[in-house]
Amino acid sequence: MSESEQGRAVTPSPTRRGTESAPYPWRSIILITAVALVLYVGVRLLPTGSNLNHMDFRMEGKGALEFCDPANPQFIPVVAVRSPVVVTLQADREPARDQEIKFTLRLATASGKPVAPEDLIVAHTRKLHLLIVDPTLNDYQHVHPEPGRRAGEWVFTLTPQRAGTYRVFADFTPAATQRGLYASADFTVPGPVATVVREPNTTAQAARFNFELVTPRLFLAGKVADLKFRIESQGRDKVPVPLQPVMGAFAHLVAFDEARSGFAHLHPNEMDLSQPPDALRPELTFKVTIPSPGRYVIWAQVNLGGSESFVPFWVDVAP
Repeated sequence: MSESEQGRAVTPSPTRRGTESAPYPWRSIILITAVALVLYVGVRLLPTGSNLNHMDFRMEGKGALEFCDPANPQFIPVVAVRSPVVVTLQADREPARDQEIKFTLRLATASGKPVAPEDLIVAHTRKLHLLIVDPTLNDYQHVHPEPGRRAGEWVFTLTPQRAGTYRVFADFTPAATQRGLYASADFTVPGPVATVVREPNTTAQAARFNFELVTPRLFLAGKVADLKFRIESQGRDKVPVPLQPVMGAFAHLVAFDEARSGFAHLHPNEMDLSQPPDALRPELTFKVTIPSPGRYVIWAQVNLGGSESFVPFWVDVAP
């Protein structure tokens, strides 16, 4: 073997040495990309649980109900507009005052598809909220139905305190849209409807506590209004207010107009439950936009020591 041949035999090829010491970088890139692609496709193919999609809740044209923007709380004219969801009610017997009635509510799209629990997402601890009010606006109840035996059926019980035609507003969030949606239905309690005098008030008493709702000096229609809701114990010697969360917030406000054409469901700006308000005189702030002038009732719902209280405030909204 010549010296030149010996040199070639003992001197490794630069290309071969590089190949043996480390794999090609593109092999790792291809492997990582393939794994990521498989994971992505697998997640996309996982069932969501809902048979409905965004188009099942879409309505075009004039007078269609638009999805609610939670960042811009406002009065929703539920009755006057077309909703992509239809609500029907059936009672187990004829409703009567001060008697518990069992209702079956059917929730379906405009095309007839049932809206079942898997089609809704949890909003403020529940999938379906019912805001129920009598014609005098003095009996307001907030109810959470449970799923019934058939898809699209929801069951709840209610004890109406007055006679007349009650209005039931359904408040829910479809999983397909992730935006709040509404619908309404009525039921009648036989008997004469009471005549109630409604005067504006900013203070009220209930459950041994004083409640106050501070509104703008001039509450204008079409303008964003800042509200303050306060609670304190009655008597000279103040004691802590046992304010506890209800439906994921320290308080809820619900506004109805006299015609019950719709409502505004308001949540406080102070949504961090780890930072409760002042114990002796808790104060919470809200924002709302009321589109039309008139007289409205704003019901406050709070949890005081494990017992829920509902307190009404009557306000006038100016043009």
